[in-house]
Amino acid sequence: MLMRGGTSKGAFFVAADLPADPAARDRLLLQVMGSPDPTQIDGVGGAHPLTSKVAIVSPSAEADVDLDYLFLQVAVDEPIVADLQTCGNLLAAVGPFALERGLISASGATTTARIRLINTGDLATSIFPTLDDMPEYAGDTVIDGVPGAAAAIEIEMGDEATAKELFPTGSVIDQVAGHRATLIDNGMPVVLLEAVEFGVAGDESPTELESRADLAADVETVRLEAGRLMGLGDVSEQTVPKVFLLSAPRHGGAIDTRGFIPKKVHTSIGVLMAASIAAAVRIPGTVAAGIAVAPDNDVTRLEHPSGTFDAKVRVYPTDGTWRGTSTSIRTARKLFDGTVFPRSY
Repeated sequence: MLMRGGTSKGAFFVAADLPADPAARDRLLLQVMGSPDPTQIDGVGGAHPLTSKVAIVSPSAEADVDLDYLFLQVAVDEPIVADLQTCGNLLAAVGPFALERGLISASGATTTARIRLINTGDLATSIFPTLDDMPEYAGDTVIDGVPGAAAAIEIEMGDEATAKELFPTGSVIDQVAGHRATLIDNGMPVVLLEAVEFGVAGDESPTELESRADLAADVETVRLEAGRLMGLGDVSEQTVPKVFLLSAPRHGGAIDTRGFIPKKVHTSIGVLMAASIAAAVRIPGTVAAGIAVAPDNDVTRLEHPSGTFDAKVRVYPTDGTWRGTSTSIRTARKLFDGTVFPRSY
């Protein structure tokens, strides 16, 4: 099933329909998506990282958990299937997809699904509207980066008792490749940097930023070193951590963002990326806090190339460190349900 989740689009599979061997599975998904090829012309990928994604869903064997969700980022022009990160945008479509496939049952006007994010180990709660025991996709919720309106889907990540530590290095500021950086993970490992240090004003379009080979090289140098510092190892063939260049807000938000994912520049912002940046805005001493206009409630409005994103996060100082949770509102839609024919090499 092809689905939009948030500002991403991906191919959704029931785990039992794919090879159990990861190597065989990844070969098949490269064929399905049409990679490696910059146009993905011979597959169902959309020639951009935001539309070359895969979600694999199965019933969970854990008590009090309904679904397991494995996210795979299929590279567009390289034969790489990365599994180190998750995707909060596609997460919005996991519950509806599972209901469509009979992996869970509806429970009235709204259905709640507890979802284990296999990539990170986090537990999410998805609450989405249902009608006649099926997902209700129509609604009046609008999110920047998606045309039109759709039904609201609430995603909760953790609570105060289960909140995860935010700083993998134990510090709110690290020196990375000669730059002051905040390395933080509130659902997505991100590297936060001051845009001005890279000759970036912060109002550039993704196309403008992608045209600068020097900028791409500098950002990748930071990303590779940050990956090691964050305990992720060699991330040269992974898509995390994400690197964000931050600047002062221009449109009434708390902070302006430009995110590298890792080579293309995000046309908006991912759910969990936003949760990580919003947490940093609220913690004294971070790169984000030094730039941001402090929000006056628990919603942090982040500016991005196609609009704004309201991230609802809470941070908790605990035993000399910080922990965080997040709640977000996304939308999702079923685009196509059928049989995909993978190309043969």
